[in-house]
Amino acid sequence: MLCLSMFWGCGDTQNEFSGHRCYLVIDNNVHQDPTLAAAMTPYTGVFTTITLANHGGAQYFRFVSSQQTSSESIFNAIDARRTLMLGMNDGLIVGFGMLADPPVFYAFDRECPNCYDDSRVPIRSYALQVASNGIATCKACQRQYDLNNGGIIASGDAGQKLIRYRASTTGPYGVLSVN
Repeated sequence: MLCLSMFWGCGDTQNEFSGHRCYLVIDNNVHQDPTLAAAMTPYTGVFTTITLANHGGAQYFRFVSSQQTSSESIFNAIDARRTLMLGMNDGLIVGFGMLADPPVFYAFDRECPNCYDDSRVPIRSYALQVASNGIATCKACQRQYDLNNGGIIASGDAGQKLIRYRASTTGPYGVLSVN
């Protein structure tokens, strides 16, 4: 006789990865972007926010690191043909957490999961600000999230941890893949 209790969860659990749609591939061997490379290097403690920018009709990746360096890299022909979905409001935070050995590579949504609501009109952005110590802060609710520890709330009211996507990297000047 099969015990059905093995299918029931205990208490208020959250899935490790988000069901939100996200898709990004960046070949940093082609882009040679040092800001992105820092986040794709284990043991650096650097997290980089990735967004998109447009200048004069050309599309760019915009990278801002937790160390306050920033750069942009213009789309190449392959980037322009790819379908991109950068989380809930076109922004991701990527980097290696520093609490595990070997370190875990993370990709989080840039929006605060406790403030952002894509069904609310008008849609408002609640983008997180990333500090050099790996803490992301929401200006609206003042929650602080620990990027090194799976995006859990480190300070502030109880709520949801950061939205996490599946991600991998083949090295600093390799391929970043988020889905």
